[in-house]
Amino acid sequence: MLEISNLHAEVEGKPILKGLTLTVGAGEIHAIMGPNGAGKSTLSYVLAGRAGYEVTGGSVTFMGADLLAMAPHERAAAGVFLGMQYPVEIPGVSNLLFLRTALNAQRTARGEPEASGAEFMKLAKAAAEQLGLPYEMMKRSVNQGFSGGEKKRNEMVQMRVLSPRLAVLDETDSGLDIDALRVVSDGINAMRAPDRATLLITHYQRLLDYVVPDHIHVLMDGRIVHSGGADLAHKLEAEGYSAIAA
Repeated sequence: MLEISNLHAEVEGKPILKGLTLTVGAGEIHAIMGPNGAGKSTLSYVLAGRAGYEVTGGSVTFMGADLLAMAPHERAAAGVFLGMQYPVEIPGVSNLLFLRTALNAQRTARGEPEASGAEFMKLAKAAAEQLGLPYEMMKRSVNQGFSGGEKKRNEMVQMRVLSPRLAVLDETDSGLDIDALRVVSDGINAMRAPDRATLLITHYQRLLDYVVPDHIHVLMDGRIVHSGGADLAHKLEAEGYSAIAA
């Protein structure tokens, strides 16, 4: 589903990704772990097409298409979803309006009919209930006044409604207490399907107790330096990244 080959990228002239290669198959969950400054968030932003992240070499293919040739909105319409480490607040724009506009924009780009008001409300209510987000919060401005955990739950509601083919989740576990972590993890697991894939970026093993990945990759200095199964996270927790670097 996702093929990244020898990817190089820089920010303000500084090289961050330095030959990253990764393959993510349909139905799979891959976790990316690594120390601060390794390039984990840069990878997520490059995949989403964020401005200021310049690709200087390599290729990214998503479902047979050149992902790097697409504008950000085209990537979203193709099924790429970015869960941000720090979800932004959008004062004056309700969650419901934001989400319905995003859903219908993607459907229109794919040549699909827009969701009716009744269909959308059913989707939004079901997603909010599953993620433990009070429906009244869906009527408030996007993330405004939300706690860190509520912002992450809200982001999972968005993912549930938009139903992406590839979810790139940048430190979704950041700032979550144990109860919120379980709820968010359940939301990620519920999205697992043969025609979807997930790329989890995390610092900590605790998320991977709830969302068990098919593969774990260690990213250091802009490259994947080691890959393994779910037990690799426990090794990193116990021994640190120095064990891999050695």
